[in-house]
Amino acid sequence: MLRLVAAVALAAALVLLAAYFQLAGQGPFARPEARHLRAMKERTAAPATYAPATFADFAALPHGAPLARYAPMEQRAVSLEGYVTGLIHATDGDVHLEIGAAPRRAGSPAAMYVTGEITPAVRRGRPSWTYARLRQSFRPASGVGPPFDRPTARVRISGWLLYDYQYDGLPETGDAMRALWNRANPIHPAGAGRTSTWPRLSGWEIHPVTEVEVWDDSLGWRGLAS
Repeated sequence: MLRLVAAVALAAALVLLAAYFQLAGQGPFARPEARHLRAMKERTAAPATYAPATFADFAALPHGAPLARYAPMEQRAVSLEGYVTGLIHATDGDVHLEIGAAPRRAGSPAAMYVTGEITPAVRRGRPSWTYARLRQSFRPASGVGPPFDRPTARVRISGWLLYDYQYDGLPETGDAMRALWNRANPIHPAGAGRTSTWPRLSGWEIHPVTEVEVWDDSLGWRGLAS
């Protein structure tokens, strides 16, 4: 009996491991979209230039499009001005930025945001970009640590465009994991039948983030030192 239980437990563990690699775009049967997503997330080169982008520009990017349509767009790098209203240090080492159009105070409801992610690979080249340093610079309304006595800082976040389809798509998508996620979240307020993880604006991100600037009323934009 014990051998049977152990065999079942081992089989279950192997299935879970295979599922993890599949979702991470690393399994032998991973979809092209998943493999592409993994490659885009692991970029380390800094773009030569950045094009200014607005929240309306992010909302206008294609949703639920095939890989052949959105992949060329991910060769663009953009800069987005706003406020990092939320900051999360994820278990995979990424630092997630919730970039809002307006400042937010601690305890206030979350507003619509665009996601930016600073990856471990990029942070290795920027040793001063610790979670504590980023939090002190951004003064987000949510995150680990006590609230700040000053409002959220105005910032300019720059990096590569990336479409994380797992957070954006149509409810009838053939991707079971994404369909489940969509059904658990409300219809996107922008309409057009889109769904997203509210209050996240869409699946489009700045990922990886390669440049961070903070507004100074006396000096203007100043880069966050490496």
